[in-house]
Amino acid sequence: MEQIPDPRPDQGGAVTMFSGKSAVSWPAIFAGASVAAAVSLILVALGAGLGFASVSPWPGHGVSAAAFAVTTAIWLIVTQWVSSGVGGYMAGRLRTRWVGTHTHEVFFRDTAHGLVTWAVATLLVAVTLTSTVFSALGEGAHAASGVASAAAGATSASGPGAMRALSALPGTYDVDKLFRTSGSATGNPAPDSRAEVSHIIANAAGAGSLSDTDRAYLAELVAARTGIPRSDAATRVDEFVTATRDAEGKVKAAADAARQAASQAAMFTALSLLVGAFIASVSAVLGGRLRDLHP
Repeated sequence: MEQIPDPRPDQGGAVTMFSGKSAVSWPAIFAGASVAAAVSLILVALGAGLGFASVSPWPGHGVSAAAFAVTTAIWLIVTQWVSSGVGGYMAGRLRTRWVGTHTHEVFFRDTAHGLVTWAVATLLVAVTLTSTVFSALGEGAHAASGVASAAAGATSASGPGAMRALSALPGTYDVDKLFRTSGSATGNPAPDSRAEVSHIIANAAGAGSLSDTDRAYLAELVAARTGIPRSDAATRVDEFVTATRDAEGKVKAAADAARQAASQAAMFTALSLLVGAFIASVSAVLGGRLRDLHP
């Protein structure tokens, strides 16, 4: 083993020799990180089960969204606390004993071992969860491509096939309601009329409003297809446009709520990680001291 001379002489005037071996006990770090990652996955799975069990689709049952967010944040901190504590303690107890090392240096090394153990465990858990998230995103993209194919079939074809494709799109009920016939008219509107209405509504959603020309054209089209008076057709068109705007507003509100939830989740995750880093360092120091007391 290589010996490195210390330029500072001791009290007898002799130059002391120090080992060039690294002070990092990687086997102990990997052992502690593996234990911490396993405990984290267990607690995350348990927390997910408890969280889903506390949410109910029925009004007045289960916890509220605010209570759910608070309990999720608490559980993230508890997960980091327990897993980092166990992993750091294992790394401290399993490390090699540093003979002839100053107490302050031992304290620093144990703290560093706990921090590195937490970092390795965090990376292991992140890789595991990332692979799971990417798998879920792949399934979602596959489902979205199916919806897009249905939309393309509805806009590029005519006849019964186009009608079946159009029926898979959101808002089909509203379009059917728009073309309900009265006693003086029979039959259903042509498929191209429904597709044209969908195009007009989509254009209005992109522009932010429905032009007077399109509104009048829709009223004429509804009156001609349903046999109701022009004034009633205009009223029906206005109700349809209002319902579409309300639905769009609900979608935007849901997206904004999801954005806020994601922001809060990110902050809670960062806080729990900081807690985990601190607990892992303290636990490693405790484990290291007990290791030195029982050689």
